[in-house]
Amino acid sequence: MSVQSATSNPVTVSAWRTPFVIIACGCLIGALGFGPRAALGLFLTPMSSTYGWGRDVFALALAIQVLVWGTAQPFVGAIADRFGSLPVLAVGSVLYCAGLSLMAFSTTPTMLDFSAGVMTGLGIAATSFTLVIAAFGKLMPPHLRSLAFGAGTAAGSFGQFLFSPLAVGFIDWFGWQHALVVFGIITLTIIPLAVVVRTPPMDMNAKTGSATQQSLLQALAEAFGHRSYVLLVLGFFTCGFQLLFITVHLPSYLVDRGLSADAGAWAIGTIGLFNIIGSITAGWLGDRMPKRYLLSLIYFGRALAILVFILVPISPVTCILFGAFTGLL
Repeated sequence: MSVQSATSNPVTVSAWRTPFVIIACGCLIGALGFGPRAALGLFLTPMSSTYGWGRDVFALALAIQVLVWGTAQPFVGAIADRFGSLPVLAVGSVLYCAGLSLMAFSTTPTMLDFSAGVMTGLGIAATSFTLVIAAFGKLMPPHLRSLAFGAGTAAGSFGQFLFSPLAVGFIDWFGWQHALVVFGIITLTIIPLAVVVRTPPMDMNAKTGSATQQSLLQALAEAFGHRSYVLLVLGFFTCGFQLLFITVHLPSYLVDRGLSADAGAWAIGTIGLFNIIGSITAGWLGDRMPKRYLLSLIYFGRALAILVFILVPISPVTCILFGAFTGLL
């Protein structure tokens, strides 16, 4: 996705698609796209118990999901640039729903790898908040773009806060299989919301000012030629490994330690809630101190929080405190 698309004048939109309406619908997409995925770790214990699987089976499926999600993201962005955001978000919503629904009836590890891994990973990639932020860059007037970017980023964290306790409630009310189906149906609401944040297809024949056209290989070569970019990617790898490991395995770990499933849900939800505060604070601090020092402090603080958590006695209070500190970091 070119930088030009996020810095040029906003495209013309219908009168009813006001900035507030676009931001509100985009934030809902962000919450609906990330929320169910962040709560999937709560299904590890009931699903593994039902089929007599080790935790490695469920963990491998979600690992495949993350790899597919990350690998597909650049291609999804390019398709959204070429054909507009609406078809990408719509197809992604259908894949997301199909993946979660099929996951509910995956009785073998191979089926789980395909449903929870490949299909859901593609669905998440095509409904992620990065597409929403790109749409904000094209649709919002310049003076509202920073606000829209911040709100869109925070919406994903709010989705994690919302869907974690919802997952426990749905599992208690409907059973884990029907809870997954309900989650899948909920993701279909992304489609009408996508109509509001739709962007027009790129005019491949139009001139893009001073922006130069690059091939994928040229863009990758330029990016990986920058030492700072490589270090930042490694930092994001560490970030993703830590947080995804926590969201997948923390609920079951707490059940093993004698706590209820509610404790895991509220811990994961607290991470999402406090990440909203942490993201805003980090953005404010990033304008006032070198970002490399800020990132170093964040990663050191997160590692310290994990170390303290596994050393102190486990209780609902320590779970919430751990979630709060991890979310801030």
